[in-house]
Amino acid sequence: MSYQCFDVSIEDGVAHVTMNRPQKRNSMIAEFWDELPALVADIDLNARARVIVLSSTGPHFTAGIDLGMFGTSVAAKDESAEHAARVHGARFYANVKNMQRAFSVLEDARIPVLAAIQGGCIGGGMDLVTACDMRYVSADAFFSVEETNIGMTADVGTFPRLAKLIPEGLVKELCYTGARMPASEAHRIGLVNRVFDDHDALIKGVMDIARTIAQKAPLAVSGCKKMINYARDHSTADALDYVSIWNASMLQHGEIEEAITARAEKRIGEFVELPVVKDRVG
Repeated sequence: MSYQCFDVSIEDGVAHVTMNRPQKRNSMIAEFWDELPALVADIDLNARARVIVLSSTGPHFTAGIDLGMFGTSVAAKDESAEHAARVHGARFYANVKNMQRAFSVLEDARIPVLAAIQGGCIGGGMDLVTACDMRYVSADAFFSVEETNIGMTADVGTFPRLAKLIPEGLVKELCYTGARMPASEAHRIGLVNRVFDDHDALIKGVMDIARTIAQKAPLAVSGCKKMINYARDHSTADALDYVSIWNASMLQHGEIEEAITARAEKRIGEFVELPVVKDRVG
């Protein structure tokens, strides 16, 4: 399938999803919000890959949401000003909820999603990468909660996710000031896992990490993601109980035996893929 905003290739269990509009700084146009959740669902629910790497092209990862997405709606001739204002609010709310869902699919996917970030990760880019499992950057990367600089409050996912990744005071500083955070500082505070010298080294390094993950038992990796995300949002007692229930129902002795045998024989394990999901509600 072809997309307007992305290129997708799959090899060695890794789906490489690349934003492909460098001439527009990979801004997030209307098509972006339909294509991203559709392609992630296709890869995840149809078990086409074990890992997703999300990267970009050109000097910047993304300039964020295309400003055309904030166009005002024109009231019909028979609409009162009050009615038009109410309809506009409802439409805006529905549009934002759709954008939020587009990024939540990354967090909800059964498989890990790794972000490879070069240049500017601006505005909606922050919402995007904070929904990923891990973030890696080139040395020229920087992060900016740009919404403050254009007179609005970020609403697509930055606040609830960023505040769980770095200290609250740093979140507030980024958001209140709209300042840029360079790659070195993002690495120091734990927002990103690793800094690479340049874009080429970044892509090579992240793909190597993704291939390593793809060689592990898919069910085990998927279980790790589910348990880590659950533990983040629940008490220790609840998380301990949940992982016990998960393993009681999901633990596969055949996969354990294969992992141990493959390691002893110094070969890549032959594991069962995640099942195809024909219809998932929620």
